[in-house]
This record gives sequence, C-alpha cells and structure tokens, in this order.
Amino acid sequence: MKTIAIDFETANEQRGSACSVGLAWIEDGRVVRVEERLIRPKDMRFSSFNIAIHGIRPAHVEDAGEFPEVMDEFADDFLGATMIAHNAAFDFSVWRACLDLYRQDYPQLSYLCSVKMAQKVWPHLGSHKLNILAGHLGLTFTHHNAAEDAAICAEATIAIARSLNLSRIEDVPGRIGMKAGRLFANGYDACTCRKN
Repeated sequence: MKTIAIDFETANEQRGSACSVGLAWIEDGRVVRVEERLIRPKDMRFSSFNIAIHGIRPAHVEDAGEFPEVMDEFADDFLGATMIAHNAAFDFSVWRACLDLYRQDYPQLSYLCSVKMAQKVWPHLGSHKLNILAGHLGLTFTHHNAAEDAAICAEATIAIARSLNLSRIEDVPGRIGMKAGRLFANGYDACTCRKN
C-alpha cells in the first residue's frame, strides 16, 4: 500500500489558486520522503491574507511550473495510493478545483482525513489543529509550509495507528468508523466518519 500525506497552500481565497504542494511518503510506519513544490497559479493574484499565512509571494512562484506540470511529476506515486490530508475537505477541494481549472481528469485514489481521525482517537484534545497535534506529539515544525505540514500530518497519522495498536494506517478507518474519500474520473466521494 502506498500512503502519502498531502498539503496545499493557496494564493488567494479561490480553491483553484494552489501556490505550493507538500508531500510526505509513509512506509513501514515512518516518513521516508518529504517533497515540496512551488506552483505558479493560473491567476497570479495573491491576497495579503494568504501571504501573511504562508509567506509565499508572486516573486517566489514566477519560475515555478503550473499545477498540471507540478502534479504530473508525482502521477505514478498517486496511482492507487491512499492519500491523507489534515482537513481533507479543504486540500481535496483545492486539488479538484485546480484539475477543473485545467480541464484535467481526476486521478483514481482514496483519501483519509487526519483531523477526523485525531478527533476520534484523541477526543480529549481541545483542538485538533496541526500545531496542537504537533505539540501533543512533541514535534516542532514551521506551520503553513506545505512540506512540513504534510510531514506532521503523516507523523500524526502514524501515531494514531500506533495508539490503536494497528501496524497499518489503512486499518485505521475500519477501527474508527471512517469511510475513505475517493477521487475518480470526473467525480469524488467525501471522507466521512461515523458519529458515536
């Protein structure tokens, strides 16, 4: 099973304005590779609000590839993978909006939401934001750097599986009543979690 955590940063309030992607590969219960790529949005409008969050400015992405070129580099990795995102509803809406913008087909993959997993497994935490989870796990990182966010998402997911005494991340959903989300040609199913 291929498992990859993903995180997007956007240039403005439009979901199709991805300006950075971070990826963290999980193998045998550990993060084995982390990558970040800057993305030149189709519309080079950067809001001051978003810049204040992630620090990425138009000058940083001028020479970067656009979304299709950047994501194409990882197409083989995504094929049949289980993806994880912290607040997957956001990151996968960014992915879909960018694909729609460029009139590209959706890749075929399933995905999990580490926020929903953390809420089920660590309900005692007051918040399940990435920085709170990092603190809970004794990890430090630069928040809103896509690569570091993806790596912390991956580490949190590994810790969640361990806390459930599971050796495989793909066994977590069955234990907590989660239904994996899916992307497929021209459509998607959201990741959901049973309330109890």
